[in-house]
Amino acid sequence: MRTSQSRRAGSRRTVSSRAIFLATASLAAALVLAGCSSNAQESDSAGGSELTRSVEHARGTAEVPESPQRVVVLEPVELDAAVALGVTPVGAAVASNVAGVPEYLGVDGVQPVGTVPEPDLEAIAELQPDLILGTDSRHSKLYEQLNSIAPTVFMETQADPWQENVLLIAEALGRTDEAQELLDGFNDRCEEIKEEFSVEGTTANMLRPRDETTLSLYGPVSFAGGALECVGFTIPEQNWEDGLQADISPENILQAKADHVFVTTSDVTDESTIPDAITQNSAEFPSVTLVDTSYWVSGVGPRGGELVLDDIEEFLRSQQ
Repeated sequence: MRTSQSRRAGSRRTVSSRAIFLATASLAAALVLAGCSSNAQESDSAGGSELTRSVEHARGTAEVPESPQRVVVLEPVELDAAVALGVTPVGAAVASNVAGVPEYLGVDGVQPVGTVPEPDLEAIAELQPDLILGTDSRHSKLYEQLNSIAPTVFMETQADPWQENVLLIAEALGRTDEAQELLDGFNDRCEEIKEEFSVEGTTANMLRPRDETTLSLYGPVSFAGGALECVGFTIPEQNWEDGLQADISPENILQAKADHVFVTTSDVTDESTIPDAITQNSAEFPSVTLVDTSYWVSGVGPRGGELVLDDIEEFLRSQQ
């Protein structure tokens, strides 16, 4: 009898021990799963790698990361705008392989990936981007290849008003509000300069020496031309190509006449970079000022825009 009772007691203890073990194991598994779930949610929140937004652009609709971390840009305005919005791209197509990423941006670690007209697809792929920004007018033939590397958003053309392009770039980066603040600040500053210096009725041209045979004038739709008109200058009429620019030869330099002429150069202290056609007709060009090509031409964005306005304001103050 005692043996039978002992066996039953031992059996009850064994069942009880197994139940406790199973309950403990289940609780441990639940805690592990809960931890994994919590970590996954934190990962999604921190990296945004699995969260996307829809962005309409020149080639349709792109599903882009909620918070892109590795951005490649193929256009100067995209580089400037990204940096202005606090995003340093991992890669950028540059104006020239010699010049590289413009110094005025003050950023390090941006890998050149070919030139703006000819991006290097292999170099782009090696950077493992999670977002690519380009331009349909320049990079249309590359769209499918780029989109196979990472979600790709295209502006229609670099000839569109730069502020509209900045807003599309900002939408792709998830920073529209910040971009609008920057653009409002630029436009407000234009108005302040216009009110302070009252240059209405005064003409101005921006001239870019291309080579020995070609000089480019920039029109009202261009980045720098738009800035000049924004502060109140008038740009003389030309046969603009898409409103952006008009090319002239040195023999036709008098077509560039204006009350003030701004000439782009890589070294604003070197007056020898003023085209001979202008210096040989100095009586027709009483006011010639050298300005930095890297942001007057290649800047095209909030950062470059502020520097252009700095130059214009400094020039106007010097004329008082």
